[in-house]
Amino acid sequence: MTLRKLSILIPAYNEARTIAELLDRVRRAETPVEKEIIVVDDGSSDGTRETLEKLQGPGITVLRHERNRGKGAALRTALARASGEVVLVQDADLEYDPRDYARILEPFLDGRADVVYGSRFLGGPHRVLLFWHYAANVFFTLLTDVLYNVNLTDMGVCYKAFRTEILRSIPLKSDGFGFEPEVTAKACKRRLRIYEVPISYSGRTYAEGKKISWRDGFVYLWCLLRYRFGE
Repeated sequence: MTLRKLSILIPAYNEARTIAELLDRVRRAETPVEKEIIVVDDGSSDGTRETLEKLQGPGITVLRHERNRGKGAALRTALARASGEVVLVQDADLEYDPRDYARILEPFLDGRADVVYGSRFLGGPHRVLLFWHYAANVFFTLLTDVLYNVNLTDMGVCYKAFRTEILRSIPLKSDGFGFEPEVTAKACKRRLRIYEVPISYSGRTYAEGKKISWRDGFVYLWCLLRYRFGE
């Protein structure tokens, strides 16, 4: 595969406090290939939409959902517009550092990978935060490893990158945070070449706007079991 362009897919829901800074960081991130940025405003009501209207321009495509449909739905909308050979998921907060893009691209550039996951648990710097979030990540990653016979260290990470043609060939159904276990399960079942690379992580608290909750744990569990023994 010849890699000429990276498509960065950014689902955004009520991220008015961070979206401008995030897009500035994405634009400034150094990569060995051209970047295109595709943002989907997923029915925001806090001013995110208005901020994006001011920021869109060359290199930044802004798409909109009139109502909130969830992360998975926003990513499907963005994927349909991607023109790069590789797509990478970027959350609209400031938890993940775009300076890690070059590291994530390395396994694609030398032809080793179909999929690359960042990992918050392979030695990169990270903000010290909540134990139970960490424990949940460990549990669901271990469950993924057992069910799908792989050795991932961070199933729930945001930084997931795919060869575009491969991701488009995977039928994705989850509208919300179920995207994470669903796409992982289906990539594992297809025996794709998955690599992990260490990334930095600056997690945020609920007071700072974190959205995933304990209820999403049931979605993770259902998806991992459903796609292991079903479609």
